Amino acid sequence: MNTSAPLPYTDTKRVGAADFYTAINATFRFIFRRFGREGLVRYWHDLGTSYYAPVSSRWKEGGLSAVTAYWQAFFDAEPGSRVEISMVENEARVCVKECPAIQHLRAQGREIVPFFCQHCHFVSEAIAQPAGLTVRVKGGNGSCEQRFIKSGPEVAPQRLEDIATAS
Repeated sequence: MNTSAPLPYTDTKRVGAADFYTAINATFRFIFRRFGREGLVRYWHDLGTSYYAPVSSRWKEGGLSAVTAYWQAFFDAEPGSRVEISMVENEARVCVKECPAIQHLRAQGREIVPFFCQHCHFVSEAIAQPAGLTVRVKGGNGSCEQRFIKSGPEVAPQRLEDIATAS
């Protein structure tokens, strides 16, 4: 594994396959129907803490600049994304102007699970916590802002009502 690259994995293709979005939408729906909301949130948390553990390690080592580098590389490989990544004061911001997942699911005429956009909070929060960070998501349903900041008692909890229902 190349520890200097922003992504902790390598891929031979320049851009990912948009059909993956269909698979994750269906996976979220299946887990929700089978295990309920708690089971789905647990799945997202486990994904963030287990699968994305190498990302968390890089964020812990590199701080907010590692967060911005990761998201820039991540969205550079996402087909159809329009995203602005920046450092603003003491936070890394991911401003999703057009979410590639929502865009693709709509173009395919798929029924999007209403809580689809919440996965961005729960997965990213699980990645961020071991790095001493937290994330706050606002918006959704095709565009949102994700703010990665140092965690602490002064940081208000995420309000799930700030994350739009997807359709």
